[in-house]
Amino acid sequence: MSKWLAMCFIVASISAQASNGEQPSATQADTLCAESWSRAIEDTVATGDGQGHGPDIGSDEWKSVVEFKLGVRGQSQVPPRDSEAWCEYIDWQVRGNGATHGATEHKGPSYACDKVKAGSIEAMICEDPALSALDRTLSGVYTAALRKAANQHPPVLKAEQRGWIKGRNDCWKSDDKRACVEGAYLRRIAELQASYRLVAHKGPFRFVCDGNPANEVMTSFFETEPPTLMAERGDSVSLMFLQPSASGAKYQGRNESFWEHQGEARITWGYQAPAMHCQRAP
Repeated sequence: MSKWLAMCFIVASISAQASNGEQPSATQADTLCAESWSRAIEDTVATGDGQGHGPDIGSDEWKSVVEFKLGVRGQSQVPPRDSEAWCEYIDWQVRGNGATHGATEHKGPSYACDKVKAGSIEAMICEDPALSALDRTLSGVYTAALRKAANQHPPVLKAEQRGWIKGRNDCWKSDDKRACVEGAYLRRIAELQASYRLVAHKGPFRFVCDGNPANEVMTSFFETEPPTLMAERGDSVSLMFLQPSASGAKYQGRNESFWEHQGEARITWGYQAPAMHCQRAP
């Protein structure tokens, strides 16, 4: 069959599907890797935070977050992001998970969905492909953290995870339950990856504060999603998350903050504590 006849056959097949009321797949409806295709993937995977913040659609950072949300980032079978094969793989992942284009089944979370209570947060996760993928990702990260914490006494990690699950399930009280659950997963995954050194990081870097060499803060930056900073001051450790900032890099923890610009940093350590002016040491 000539290329021309083959093309005519493909066009005729798609036209027949349309006339029969069938929905074409993403590869038929949108040219792979085109802007319209990327936006269709974004509508399903949702890489932003729901407040207008997120990577530029189609950028390498966006592709990285898409991989993360689908639970495939770092896996050897994922094609290079600058190739059409990557788009084909992601398109297959999205449609294969039942997220778009009329699919009826999707990969569930790491737990059994037939044992959860109807209307619960667990049930909502079972019905949401992206949240299910996040749960599978967390399950893998938690397993890796458990291996690192094998000799931990008492078993703090297991207790923390039980507490996290309870907190996640409390998202039923939130006005936006889905955003609450998604945020809980993203923070927990990043927390475990940073705390147990499961991803690449830079540092530690030493900052001397208020001109006193004894008043130092050690910082390490982790390539999590969202990016995180682990800071140590004396016997205290604080995990901080990257925040939107007009200049420099700003991280916020529970009662600590770190704002660096051109080698200088303002660090607060403790509830309502005054800011310290710190210099990065050689």
